[in-house]
Amino acid sequence: MKLITFAVPCYNSAEYMDHCIETLLTAGDEAEIILIDDGSTDGTPAIADRYAQQYPDIVRVIHQPNGGHGEGVNQGVRHAAGVYYKVVDSDDWADTDALKQVMDTLRTWVSNGTEVDLLICNYVYEHVLDNTRHVVRYTHVFPENTVFGWEDVGRWSPSEYLLMHSVFYRTQMLRDCGMELPKHTFYVDNIFVYQPLPWVKTMYYMNLDFYRYFIGRQDQSVNESVMVRRVDQQVKITKIMLDCCDVMSLRSVNHKLYQYMCRYLSMMMTISSMFLLISGTEENYQEKQELWAYLKEKDIKLYRKMRYRSLSMFSNIPGYQGRKISVGLYRIAQKIYKFN
Repeated sequence: MKLITFAVPCYNSAEYMDHCIETLLTAGDEAEIILIDDGSTDGTPAIADRYAQQYPDIVRVIHQPNGGHGEGVNQGVRHAAGVYYKVVDSDDWADTDALKQVMDTLRTWVSNGTEVDLLICNYVYEHVLDNTRHVVRYTHVFPENTVFGWEDVGRWSPSEYLLMHSVFYRTQMLRDCGMELPKHTFYVDNIFVYQPLPWVKTMYYMNLDFYRYFIGRQDQSVNESVMVRRVDQQVKITKIMLDCCDVMSLRSVNHKLYQYMCRYLSMMMTISSMFLLISGTEENYQEKQELWAYLKEKDIKLYRKMRYRSLSMFSNIPGYQGRKISVGLYRIAQKIYKFN
């Protein structure tokens, strides 16, 4: 039995994928590593095949026509043999000491039949430009080293949302939620950490700096200039998230989950709005107005809640000067939180 499947989507990753894979191999043969070659045109396919030949009991390779990061994640879910499922991007890596502790915990759960739906660990921003690190911990949000539910969750700060870097899902639960990430679309990780949450009943937090997130390459999807060029993708993902779950129906059923999902949606609406404004074009300004109209038509109660949250209000200051103020406030937040 495999305790965990690590899915590693790879597209033209030859320069850096070895480091990622080598850290995951330290989990041993209780782990499975699926390398999804997403139509790469460099040495990625050969590197992936070499690892599969060298570690046939651990590494599997899927070669697929280019479908984007989301289809790589989908393929991993379809083929995973592990009880748990973790996505690790090919330019990131795992802390090997933390990985050992995670494997010990998973082994105990599977042996006892006490698997939780969601395991959470910290992640570390590794900033390449200034050679600094920033650790995102959840010590004020979750109880440590104990099984808990949504009712036990504390208050979230803007820098403490769940990201793909911090989550390990129970594989069957992930399949049960029916999530299918869109092909040829960036920023699908937001759907990955949002749509499954109503299916999550039990959680466990380990205060370990597990995931090392490499940030700062000029071609990276979270680079600001890239995000401005791909703002249509951000808007597309936001609309999919608005459509995939009736958030307002959770209000009376699971209030803390409802609050969290509303906050995450507010962040997505704000990010989409801000990058549409930063682009500076009248066309994108109209696209911003259309996005809010889309939400208003879909759910007027959710629209009112989103529109007047503090984050969203900053991106909706009216008039030309209001647009400038909104962008200025974004720049201040960017310096404080170093999010890209």
